[in-house]
Order: sequence, then C-alpha cells, then structure tokens
Amino acid sequence: MPEGAPERGLWAAGGIDRGWVLASETAALDIVGAEVVRDVEPGEIVVLEAGREPRSIRFAEPHHALCVFELIYFGRPDSYMEGRNLYEARRRMGMQLAREQPAEADIVVPVPDTGAPAAAGFAEVAGLPYREGMVRNRYTGRTFIEPSQAMRQRGVNVKLSPLREVIRGRRLVVVDDSIVRGTTTKQIVSLLRRAGAAEVHLRISAPPIYHPCFYGIDTQIETELIAARLSIDEIRDFVGADSLGYLSIKGVLSALELPYERFCFACFDGNYPVPVPYDAHHRKFLLEADEARWRRPGTAPPAERGPAIRRRPRARQLGEPIAHRG
Repeated sequence: MPEGAPERGLWAAGGIDRGWVLASETAALDIVGAEVVRDVEPGEIVVLEAGREPRSIRFAEPHHALCVFELIYFGRPDSYMEGRNLYEARRRMGMQLAREQPAEADIVVPVPDTGAPAAAGFAEVAGLPYREGMVRNRYTGRTFIEPSQAMRQRGVNVKLSPLREVIRGRRLVVVDDSIVRGTTTKQIVSLLRRAGAAEVHLRISAPPIYHPCFYGIDTQIETELIAARLSIDEIRDFVGADSLGYLSIKGVLSALELPYERFCFACFDGNYPVPVPYDAHHRKFLLEADEARWRRPGTAPPAERGPAIRRRPRARQLGEPIAHRG
C-alpha cells in the first residue's frame, strides 16, 4: 500500500493498513488505495506470504498472448493493460476506424456504454458532432452472453432507450465495439429507425468475429457467429443498416502501437496460441448439453449414471488450417 494510506478502510477489520494486492485489472488496485508496481508476467507465479516480501517463481518460458478483446471490450476503461489506458486505446481505435471506414453523416452516436470511447475518436477524426443518442438502463447486464435468444431480445428491450430529439431526421454513424450473433445489433438499428433516424451507418471498432473462444469467453460455436456465416454485405442487410464497416486487425494494432505477437486474435483470425480440440459442436458445450439431456423426463442425472466412454478427438495443431464457413 502507498505511503500515507489511511489506517482504517477496507482491511480495517483485520488491523491491516499495509500489504500487497494482486488483481486482474489496475482499476481494482485504485479502489483499495494500492499503487501499481508491475504486471505479473506470463509463466510467472507470485507468492504472497505473511511477513515476507513477494516471491516470483518462473514455472514456464514466457509466451505473451493476452486476449485482445480485453482491450477492445472487457476491461474497464479506467484500467491499464500492456501499459495502455483502455479508454485511450479504444478512442484511438475509433480514430483508426474513421480513417478506414468513413461515412457521410450528421452525427456520431455510441452504443452505450462500451461504444463511447471509440465513437469519440471516430467523431474527432471525421469532424462530426458527438451525441448521446441512446440511454442505457444501468441495471441490465451484457446481452450477448445471455443463454437464449428470447432472453437476449428482452435484454435489449429494457437495456436501451432512444433520445428521439437527437435522432429524428438525422444520418447517424453508430459505433459499437463488436457484433457477435447480430441479433442485438439488429434490434438496436430497428430501435433507431423507429425513433426517426434518416440513415444508420454502423461502424464496429473490432474486426469480424469468425471463431469461438476456448479460453474462457462464452461465445457460441462457429455456426452461431454471424461473421462465420454471412459476408459483410449480408450482415449489413440482416441488421438493417445502410452501411457496415469493421476495424481491421492491422487497425487495432496501429491504435495500440504494439506487435501482433503480444496478443491472442484467435476469435478474429483462427490463430489459436495454444492448440485446442476444434470439434466445437461436441466439446465446447459438453456440460450444457449433458445437463439438458438429464432434464428430459425419464433420464437420470449424470451423477446417477455409469461412467461414459468417449473417444478423445485429435487436437488441432498450431498452424493447422481451419475450415471457414462463410
């Protein structure tokens, strides 16, 4: 903890006013009044023990492959990753997006809240006014990870409300951070049309998502990712926009000013840094499918069944080409 930290606070119950803290994002350190020392490196274990300085143990050779989606979307905008403030990184992505995918419009509108930094950058480069065109209900979660389409649709209906006086009769550049299935985006475009938008030009501050993630992000199998099935023009028609443009991988790297090798771009280009068994239909949602089966009448829960024997599929090797349907 930094010098001069208050003697009582979050840890007061234990009588602790100084110590070491580990967190996944720097924003958490700000909340508890800690100061950032450094990042934990790949292949490193940091051991904290009472009465001792932290110990660093190297258990593997370092291999940088940070999920780039953390910088595009997941991380808090006030956090720092790879030495980059995430709000500023996203604003720069919006600036690069305006250079790669310009549009003739009257105003730039973000999809709240995660589209705001990129929209600000887009407006800056495009020379267009930045306006809040939608209000977000603060008590809803992220709709793209909802388990069913009905829940995702309900989520959008209560999540966003249009500001009609801002939108009516105007050509909009609508900036969002990503399109996963496309259903949420389609409802947002419809919402803006009903509010009187003259045109909706959709701009996405990330590349198209072609592949599922096997490292903890709950995206669906490849067939449910809209970019894996449809061309950009077909996606534009599906969501009902007048135009659609994505930021390129090169544009993301240009905004970050960091090399490709430091990140995992697997959901965008299929280059998985660690080999994965790529039979997604059978493996990625195995537990969910198993639960759905035993909920059927007359079917025993998994714990009440005998052991199952399954053939282990061959793992996809690093660099092995992936069949792309789209």
